[in-house]
Amino acid sequence: MNTLPSLNQLPSPEQASLFRKGDVFVLFGELFGRGYATGLIHEARSAGMEIVGITVGRREKDNTLRPLTEEELVAAEANLGGRIINVPLMAGFDQDAAPGEPTPTDLLSGMTLTNWTETKIDWTQVEKCRAVGVKRFQDAVAEVMATLDGMIADGRNVFFAHTMAGGIPKAKVFLAIANRIYKGRGDRHMSSQVLLNSDLGKLILKNFDEVSANTFGHLIEGSAKIRARIEATGGQVRYSAYGYHGTEVLVNGQYVWQTYTNYTQGYAKMRLEQIARDAWSQGVKATVFNCPEIRTNSSDVFAGVELPLFALLNALKQENGGAWADGQWQACRALLNDGVTLEATLQTIEAFHQSEVMQPFRNFDAWPMPNTSAQADLTIGTSDDIVRQHKDSKALITDLLSTLVVESTGNLMFHGMTEPQGPVLWLHHKIIARQLNQAHA
Repeated sequence: MNTLPSLNQLPSPEQASLFRKGDVFVLFGELFGRGYATGLIHEARSAGMEIVGITVGRREKDNTLRPLTEEELVAAEANLGGRIINVPLMAGFDQDAAPGEPTPTDLLSGMTLTNWTETKIDWTQVEKCRAVGVKRFQDAVAEVMATLDGMIADGRNVFFAHTMAGGIPKAKVFLAIANRIYKGRGDRHMSSQVLLNSDLGKLILKNFDEVSANTFGHLIEGSAKIRARIEATGGQVRYSAYGYHGTEVLVNGQYVWQTYTNYTQGYAKMRLEQIARDAWSQGVKATVFNCPEIRTNSSDVFAGVELPLFALLNALKQENGGAWADGQWQACRALLNDGVTLEATLQTIEAFHQSEVMQPFRNFDAWPMPNTSAQADLTIGTSDDIVRQHKDSKALITDLLSTLVVESTGNLMFHGMTEPQGPVLWLHHKIIARQLNQAHA
């Protein structure tokens, strides 16, 4: 594995952030529940920036895409802590089609658990739908940017934060398939490669590209006029995006790269990285930050994705952790059942990472690799066992650690975009732990 381009240095205390009161932070993606974006918004708010958001809109029963109602808009703006431009920016094309023609989701309606692997999709129709969806999205971006242009004064600095991800079509059959791929063990296990080899899987990958990756390109291109005006009048413009491409965590005293398997969206995340590289080569300061695993509303479908979080506790101690780091250990201990020690839980995680079963999946160049029965059994089984060690399944150590990662990544991304180091940067547990220890010293 080649050395990954990683953020390794914390900003010095005297280093001022580029962003200040009166500058504008634009969240390119609606804010829902748990997720990385809350950390970045916290930093923007703390800096006194004006916060502007968008909405993906809402679908009516007849599939019509509409803006938020007044009541929905008030609630969304209160959640964001800023103004929302109420133009629907729903990404993806799974529910798009020309009038009177079937959408890609319609094309999946005949799939069942017994026929989905052999069912073929009309790719000519899919491509027509994709074109409709892309044009709809680009037109909406243009409308959003026209409004946004009037909200940003000359010379202000602007931070565009891309947060769009996902793209699974709303097909009933996929829910059962996903449960078998991402949560299935033994007889219920299903290989992720079977999905990717099917027409259903190929459609999902195309939609992932449109939602998770290509929207970043549409954002950069659609805001070109604003960028040119801001830069011509003394301001600067930055673009960030959330990536995932595995994370280095502390295993047996060394930081080593590991990943969740199978991360189906990985192909789209690599496309996202390439979009940032292409923009960077044109002089646009766009950076994808590959962030550590956390628990979110969307990641919870991936049983075991949270396991690397436990290693952060050891990293906090190793990276000059003091009283605050000790406090995090104590807070985690308090969440476990009586008779269960945190040290034993961490030893379970250590054994998981060092197991012979997991070693083949440490192949960075082959990422994202398909899952296997043995790997799924170990990953899901370890996750289930550790959840049972807790007093409350709704108050997990990984919830606590997720909030710390969200806090830290928000800080590192926000300040890292003052003088961005490149188009793709990994935020490993080492820099996360160092930032947290410094912030809470």
